[in-house]
Amino acid sequence: MASEFDLIRHHFSRPTRHTDLAGGDDAALWQPTPGHQLAVSTDMLVEGRHFFADADPTDLGWKSLAVNVSDLAAMGVTPRWALLALAVPDADADWLAAFADGFYACAEAFGVDLVGGDTTRGPRNLSITICGEVPTGAAIRRDGARVGDDLWVSGHPGRAALALWHLRDRLPLAADHRDACLAALHRPQPRTALGLALRGRASAMLDVSDGLLGDLGHLLDASAVGAQIDASRLPDAALIAACGDAERARQACLAGGDDYELLFSAPLAQRDAIAALGRSLALPVHRIGTLTAPAEGLTLRAADGTNTALARAGFDHFTA
Repeated sequence: MASEFDLIRHHFSRPTRHTDLAGGDDAALWQPTPGHQLAVSTDMLVEGRHFFADADPTDLGWKSLAVNVSDLAAMGVTPRWALLALAVPDADADWLAAFADGFYACAEAFGVDLVGGDTTRGPRNLSITICGEVPTGAAIRRDGARVGDDLWVSGHPGRAALALWHLRDRLPLAADHRDACLAALHRPQPRTALGLALRGRASAMLDVSDGLLGDLGHLLDASAVGAQIDASRLPDAALIAACGDAERARQACLAGGDDYELLFSAPLAQRDAIAALGRSLALPVHRIGTLTAPAEGLTLRAADGTNTALARAGFDHFTA
């Protein structure tokens, strides 16, 4: 059986692009770009909690890094370096090779160097710390939204939830939508290009990992605002077409999670520029509502103009 160091040397030692010293020493070394701040984030994926035991290891390799890249995209940060702490029940060479291929495919796509980490035997657990750079003062935080700003979301939030319900609960999905839903769950696409382009345009931003409403609540709290969502503007048409159930589609869109789309606010003056940006990136961006006074809370505006209070439903690792 391969030793820990053989495992690292064989599967996780590949050339880096912007790192002075990567794996093989007690710490990695790199030089931040002058005039930039470092941004650091950590995410953990645990078997049985975040992925099925029989999950494809190549997809899992991609996703484990992608969800971290998404955290940086949500602040307008360029991803640069990652560290991987990997616990596996055994040194299965085929599983590790496939996982590494998926991980490095994502790293190549988004310009990330794997610079170190750790491995051990144990229940399968994937923990990644990612670092990136952003010009000093340019990061898009959660606390910059203002009353009257537009509320936007990218892509098709809810597809990953439909895929999960399809796999776990046997929810039927239309054949012409099934692959897109499964891809959203297994191969999320961090919206890095959009995040970088929204510097100086978005007033606040985060990514949708635990459900649109749940994550929106974090933005509302940080910025001390409320929000009115326009039901007619929610991007749920494709979800309805996929599952044939409007109520289930609305639930997936608002509370499904695992999408890694960007949810952001922006002044009205940026409306046309953001719509044009979406077209230039070939990425749908949907203006779904307006930020309101904090006393108004979070509401859903129906087609007849009536407002209904919304709960901040989302995934919680300790209560779900």
